[in-house]
Amino acid sequence: MNMTIDIYNYKCSDQGVLLPAINEYTWSIGVRAFFYLLGILWCFLGMAIVADVFMCGIEKITSRTKSIQIPDPEKKGDFQEVEVKVWNDTVANLTLMAFGTSAPEILLSVIDIVGKNFHPGELGPATIVGSAAFNLLCITAICIMCIPSGQVRRLDNIHVYAVTTFFSMFAYIWLIIVLLLISPGVIESWEAVITLLLFPLLILAAYLVDKKVCCRKSNKTASEVEIGLDLSNSKDSENREMGSADIIHIAQEIGKNRKISEVDAARLATAKILTSQSHNSGWYRIHATRLMTGGHRLVPNVNDTLKELYNNAIDKTDVGMGSRESLSFVDASEGGTKAVVEFTATSCAVLENEGKVRVGIRRYGLMGIPVTVRVESIDGTAEAGSDYKPFDNEISFAANDTLREVYIEIIDDDIWEPDEFFFVKLSLNTFNQNEGVVLGRASINQITIINDDEPGTFEFAKPSFIVRDGVGRAQVQVRRINGADGEVSIKWCTKDMSAVNGKDYVGGEGTLKFSHGETSKNIAIIIIPGESSDRDHNFHIELMSPTGGAHIGKIAATVVTVVGDEEFESMVARIANRTRRNLDALRFDTATWAEQFRDSMNVNGGDIENATNFDYMMHFLTFFWKIFFAFIPPPSIGGGWLTFFFSLAMLGLITAIVGDLATILGCLVGLKDSVTAITLVALGTSMPDTFASKQAAIMERSADSSVGNINGSNAVNVFLGLGLSWLMAAIYWESKGQQFHVSTDNLVFSVLLYTACASVAVIVLMMRRNMRFFGMAELGGPVGPKISSAIGISLLWVLYVVVSSLNSYKIIETDL
Repeated sequence: MNMTIDIYNYKCSDQGVLLPAINEYTWSIGVRAFFYLLGILWCFLGMAIVADVFMCGIEKITSRTKSIQIPDPEKKGDFQEVEVKVWNDTVANLTLMAFGTSAPEILLSVIDIVGKNFHPGELGPATIVGSAAFNLLCITAICIMCIPSGQVRRLDNIHVYAVTTFFSMFAYIWLIIVLLLISPGVIESWEAVITLLLFPLLILAAYLVDKKVCCRKSNKTASEVEIGLDLSNSKDSENREMGSADIIHIAQEIGKNRKISEVDAARLATAKILTSQSHNSGWYRIHATRLMTGGHRLVPNVNDTLKELYNNAIDKTDVGMGSRESLSFVDASEGGTKAVVEFTATSCAVLENEGKVRVGIRRYGLMGIPVTVRVESIDGTAEAGSDYKPFDNEISFAANDTLREVYIEIIDDDIWEPDEFFFVKLSLNTFNQNEGVVLGRASINQITIINDDEPGTFEFAKPSFIVRDGVGRAQVQVRRINGADGEVSIKWCTKDMSAVNGKDYVGGEGTLKFSHGETSKNIAIIIIPGESSDRDHNFHIELMSPTGGAHIGKIAATVVTVVGDEEFESMVARIANRTRRNLDALRFDTATWAEQFRDSMNVNGGDIENATNFDYMMHFLTFFWKIFFAFIPPPSIGGGWLTFFFSLAMLGLITAIVGDLATILGCLVGLKDSVTAITLVALGTSMPDTFASKQAAIMERSADSSVGNINGSNAVNVFLGLGLSWLMAAIYWESKGQQFHVSTDNLVFSVLLYTACASVAVIVLMMRRNMRFFGMAELGGPVGPKISSAIGISLLWVLYVVVSSLNSYKIIETDL
């Protein structure tokens, strides 16, 4: 008996449209499943990269501007030209932007039905429903949780969100009507046409609502009033001026900390500008994809040390004032070769009734040797024996000791006398000097004994203060002398001289309150950076109206002079220029094919210095895809349309491969297409959106770019994904005189279950927005309610996946 073996007919060999590419007859099922799993994961990365290119083309298209003339408010009868966006933001988000984020699901639905000769498949429709479930339930839960404690994010354009939510819910209700009520199990061409026409109806409704909301506020549509601050792409001169002002302001803030190099300062300024701007969902999608794949980032990577230095520069309030020259730190230890001993402060104060004063002594530099120093008191206006007990002792530091303290007794009496002071002095003996021990700059400490029997007298520490332009905040010291008894206060006010309040500084008036025993406070005056570095302006501060029996002393007024700092201004200019170059280099599109290939071949777009190990790993894994998709025309050619169509074709190709990989993998491991679609495929196609929404939730001040676009994207999935594929199949079968039959069991059950879960999620978001318990916002809020609502919404997705899968395997029986 002769047996014929067909090596081209083996398990799952007939499941794909393009795959298997080679004969896998001799491969074991386990090996095939393993390689198909790796293949689909690798193709998901490729899909994310080509979607990145696709979104760059869409961004280029939707960011196009035109010049219009508007009446000049300053010159009657004249006009001025301004650049406005051609695309309304709402229309852009619901058309090209939504199509960009939903393209894999839409193309998979079309390819699935075409690849099966216009017979219905489960992979495409199930992926659309499964992706919608993941987007609404999982991404929303992640965005709720990722908001920092104490912060919230609310939807600003709630009217457009309401429209997209309505259409999203209606889209799935419409599916139930079509599949169960109108023509059960049959899709007619008019039903597909209506499904498709719901897409432009959604756009029109959202646009009208958006326009009505904007008219109520400013009588202009969003596209007419928004001239964003996209420094990397805007060609409008007014935008450039706004951007330059922002750059210079941030450069001045960062430049206050001289520990930060100019290169690092420019990187910090770039990150600060980009993270403080508002971006659309497309920008975040591109940013997230490049973070995942080690690509050319849209925001530079800034390490924690630089962030801390920057925060210190911004938050610091104490600024030195006095002479024009700043004191520079001198390393007395000569690189750690000598032990340096000094007081921890050059002066301190003590109330007369406190009994003793603590004086700190520190040692740094060479630490491995013992050190001994002499501490002795020296009279000033305070006299030893009557005002304090004399002190003269040796203090020893063991090896590696850094701090010692001495206590000097203060003599309290009931006689009022003005504040007095004495000194303590450090000295070395000859033995210590020979052993490499030196005194630091703070070798003498002035101790002031404050009389506590009177409320005191207020006066400025000096009759004049000098502060650098661009220092940010001047601290003008007010002292309380000759008494510190009780709680008292003193009022102050500023007066213009050559400096003008509101232009050169932020003045006004205020009150300083002193607690019992408190002897010094500062008046903080904001200094507004000037445009030129050669100005010397000044203003006047005066003390008045003391309370609690206190008096005003001799220095009742002071003059603060703001002096130009040419060196500082020059440094700011250099930082600003570097920042502009950084912003230009971080634009999302490329000008030439050469730039595309250069960015593709280099990790982190060529910024190797700041590339992480994860960047290198992902760059290695995606190197083929980056080079392959670098052949797509750059967005600068053809206004982005060539990029749009070429990347769409590439996305269609890789989507077809993903569809085959998913189908064959499911066949090999025994998973139905519907289960594979709502789990593996839905997660893979939605992963870039997940990272993008999380970044948008953290960086944006509102929730519109994170969860505001989810419902619109879900509606577009149905209207375009199922509308296109159903229309093509219905026309094909009607041309043959037949009907397009679809299986209703699994799909209808999945749609019903998703609709129920989505309704609960939308209700939860409404409750979060309107209830104080949740923080009156969709995202963030109090920790407990935030965690509980996020867990609850994510469990809805688990419920959807589990119950849908059980229905697919007929473990749960339904009669639909």
